[in-house]
Amino acid sequence: MYQAPKQNDALGTTNRGNPCESGLCTLCSADCKGKCETWLSSLLGRKLLYPRNFGEITAGSANIEAEGIGYHALRIQGYAHGAHGLDGRLSRSPDDRVFPNVEIMTQFGRTHPVRCRLPIMTGALGSTPIAAKYWDSFAVGAALCGFPIVVGENVVGIDRQAVIDNGRTLAAPELDRRIETFKRYFDGHGAIIVQMNVEDTTNGVAEYIIDKFGDEVVIELKWGQGAKDIGGEIQVADIEYARFLKGRGYVVDPDPTDPVVEKAYASGAVTSFARHSRLGATDQDAAVAVREAFLAEVTRLRRLGFQRISLKTGAYGAEALAMAIRFAADAGLDLLTIDGAGGGTGMSPWNMMDHWGVPSLPLHAMAQEYCEILAGRGLTPPDLSLAGGLAREDHIFKALALGAPYAKLVCMGRAPMIPGFLGSNIEGVLRPERRAAVAGHWDKLPASVESIGTRPEEIFAGWEAVRAKVGEAEMDKIPFGAVAMYGYADKLACGLQQFMAGARKFSLDQIDRGDLMAANRETAEVTGLPFLTEAGRERALAILQAE
Repeated sequence: MYQAPKQNDALGTTNRGNPCESGLCTLCSADCKGKCETWLSSLLGRKLLYPRNFGEITAGSANIEAEGIGYHALRIQGYAHGAHGLDGRLSRSPDDRVFPNVEIMTQFGRTHPVRCRLPIMTGALGSTPIAAKYWDSFAVGAALCGFPIVVGENVVGIDRQAVIDNGRTLAAPELDRRIETFKRYFDGHGAIIVQMNVEDTTNGVAEYIIDKFGDEVVIELKWGQGAKDIGGEIQVADIEYARFLKGRGYVVDPDPTDPVVEKAYASGAVTSFARHSRLGATDQDAAVAVREAFLAEVTRLRRLGFQRISLKTGAYGAEALAMAIRFAADAGLDLLTIDGAGGGTGMSPWNMMDHWGVPSLPLHAMAQEYCEILAGRGLTPPDLSLAGGLAREDHIFKALALGAPYAKLVCMGRAPMIPGFLGSNIEGVLRPERRAAVAGHWDKLPASVESIGTRPEEIFAGWEAVRAKVGEAEMDKIPFGAVAMYGYADKLACGLQQFMAGARKFSLDQIDRGDLMAANRETAEVTGLPFLTEAGRERALAILQAE
């Protein structure tokens, strides 16, 4: 089994916990003082693309492990000639064929496409407290960078201030805050996507959104995610809040109204309660019945006035994946996010995360195959966003190439949250009067930050770019976490441009599966990609055998 390295001496990064394939620790803590690659990228930006201590060192790769099936076992092709995707935008002169000229803007959607400055989006940031505490950093950062952010399920249902009456949401202050925070800096790129599960549908969240915000919001139906095959969950420590959630109709475990549980809570034996969502489509076993119900719900949302609708599905097997792709195509959905096992979340049964579902690489390979089948029948597959343990620029290139031409975005769950945590901790030190408001954990800068600087202008590579974008007067209102996200996104964007330039692809629509090789036979078999010694072999032999 592939084990991601705990340290990268060339970049000067290290993981405090056990690293996942994404490079993130399995347990990512908001108070972390560093310094995994994503953490350090949030401060240094594109500088972290290169080995440290330039001029005093030489560096060589140690990360060529190819054992097992996963994104680590894909290799990116580079070419010694060609330039694809110039389209009159650039000349074929070497002066123009430079990586900063690579176009990484993308868009998704049928009739009302969403434009994005770079091909990433966040995962669903829903009812977990960590999503609420750091929302300003996440939402402002996404808006400034120009990529979509997703408000996850249950945000209305768990809000004590929300007013819900007989299946109608009359007030939803937390949902309002999340949408309005993004809209403040939205400049036409990216989108705010709001996810709906069973409880959200029952509570009339879609009706509330369309009445208050119109079709500015993309609505997303939720089938599942890559971390668990059960409904959304959070954990609460207050028994009164647990009773409130049960009163709202949620499943709460253990039952906070059970006298035995009440006594155990009073004595300290029970210290928390898990709130669960319901499973969807439990009364429909046949695919045809699921399709009819799904299309009926999409029709209902369109009648309400939503112009853009997406679907999020999880790491289920082949049948569910086929249903998601086919039904999304039949409904003319704007986006389908496919989240493979290995993705992360704030609250899931741990062994479920480790042992259920189809891992990201084989799931994404299947998705591309199924889209090809639909296209071959004359049907238009949905635009795809691929998710599940992706965090770096090489992941973005590989996922888009593997899913080409249908994959338009890479969905990142935990990774873009890290700059929000980090920036908030730094802001809490440098602006102590804001520490509680931004949920900062530190009372002083750790050595990992002080080695970079002590002022925000020194610490954040993205500081001046954000200031130039919003203006001096507005800069005081920008969360440091949003500035950190800007630096992280800039590193991803620059790194992606470099990979694309090496593959001689100057626009995203030119990336294809031919830009990938499998580094072992198992991965070749699962993905349908050629083993690296066989990729391009026919063209090579033609050159060698030419007269």
